Amino acid sequence: MLRWVAAISIILAFCISIYSWLRFRDRHPGYEVAIEAEVKSGAFEIGFASEPINPEIIDKWVDVNQDARFRPEDGDSFTDINQNGRFDAIWIAGFHNQRAAMGIHDTLWARTLIVQRGDCKIALCVIDAIGFGSDDIIEIRKRIEKQIEIDYVTVSSTHSHQTPDLLGMWGDGDFDRGVNDDYLQLVKERCVKSVLAANANLRPAKLRYAEDLSVAEHLVEDSRKPIVLDPGLRILHFTDARSDQTLGTLIGWANHPETVWSKNMLLSSDFPHYLREAVERGIYQGDSLWIPGLGGTSIFINGAIGGLMTASPRFGIMSLMGDTTFIKPSFDKAKAQGETLAFLALQLLADTSWGVKSEAGLKLMARSVELPMKNHLFKLANWLGVLDRGMTGWFKIRSEICYWSLGNVGFLHVPGEIYPEIVNGGIESPPGQDYPINPVEIPPLRHLLPATHNFVVGLSNDMIGYIIPKSEWDEEKPYLYHDHDSPYGEVNSLGPETAPILHNAIVKILEDWEE
Repeated sequence: MLRWVAAISIILAFCISIYSWLRFRDRHPGYEVAIEAEVKSGAFEIGFASEPINPEIIDKWVDVNQDARFRPEDGDSFTDINQNGRFDAIWIAGFHNQRAAMGIHDTLWARTLIVQRGDCKIALCVIDAIGFGSDDIIEIRKRIEKQIEIDYVTVSSTHSHQTPDLLGMWGDGDFDRGVNDDYLQLVKERCVKSVLAANANLRPAKLRYAEDLSVAEHLVEDSRKPIVLDPGLRILHFTDARSDQTLGTLIGWANHPETVWSKNMLLSSDFPHYLREAVERGIYQGDSLWIPGLGGTSIFINGAIGGLMTASPRFGIMSLMGDTTFIKPSFDKAKAQGETLAFLALQLLADTSWGVKSEAGLKLMARSVELPMKNHLFKLANWLGVLDRGMTGWFKIRSEICYWSLGNVGFLHVPGEIYPEIVNGGIESPPGQDYPINPVEIPPLRHLLPATHNFVVGLSNDMIGYIIPKSEWDEEKPYLYHDHDSPYGEVNSLGPETAPILHNAIVKILEDWEE
């Protein structure tokens, strides 16, 4: 009997070992980013393109108690359109599980800008998604590199909380993966297609940069102390060097696109939809055009949104006309937010004191970085198949950082939701901290960035969750600032060492940049 028990135990242990290896194996063994490129100032080329990434909504459903959760035990039901005997849900990422999409409010996109100067070429692709993992992005790069010569491809997410789950955390239940595999493949294909189309659209260009570091501050709140924002509105406007026709715009701001909030069941990019539409097509009063748009393709890139930057149901957004303040979540509230941002951006670009440049240098540094996964929930989710993340070592993942510049405009790419105090300053060592230490992630990153003007691009080339200053890390009582409840953030972070490691890696890149 003991022999049988021992034999079964050995077989079971072997099976568990094989399963664990499959779950945690490196999806891209040997892959490493270590890129440096520089081309001196001269004429440059720009290409824009966009590809829709809407999923197919097959089955419709009825939410009996309007809790935005598909629960048959509550009386919720679905119409089996394709007669396959199951609910073919598209699970919406963000807020909570079981939020199945009922339809599409506005088109989701993969939008790409390609910059080329001489023999150096960089692509910036932005998708309407809550986030996209490094393993999937590396696969996209490999597909692109088989078709065109390109130095570097970045893929970032807008972080909209009204888009299909691409990470796995928001499925039918806590232990159910929320990613639709067909949709995941569609997103990858459309990212590739968008980059290739932008490459085909390359043409000589000119650029104008404009910014205001406080003009959009009234459109965002910080929901976690210390109160530190990244409210700057930054715009790059690219025009054809010959015709002066707009090719596209790049707009950077920092806020969670979650204004429509948790009861919405229509897929949407949230406020970025209204921002992009208004910049491209103009702002209307009723049916009448009030402020003309610029045309071209508008791309929104998110910034330092950790902490957490939001426009929650307690936060009011005034309509652009000033006649209504929206507090309750709605698409009208998101429209007010997006159109106001567009208005501010268009006003900034109308200021002719911002110069036009037809020549610029292009410089790039990008490197892989290894991060420890200390979050036990993430480990369990990965083992169960809810998450699908390869490991490069014992609970270590491959991620990535990058800094590049076009002339005097720089772009720092970080792989998650970085806290603004790491970027702009203001890290504290509050009472109740789990680690009794002074701020670690200093000096602030913006103080080190070499370009005159800088975008910080969050959720870029990966999605690792919140990047929290170690001196503000708080899971254990007593809680920060003597609060009664623990702050939100740590549950969706790799761990307390993430911010120090990334800060050190970015500092190293910037030191090497100057050599």
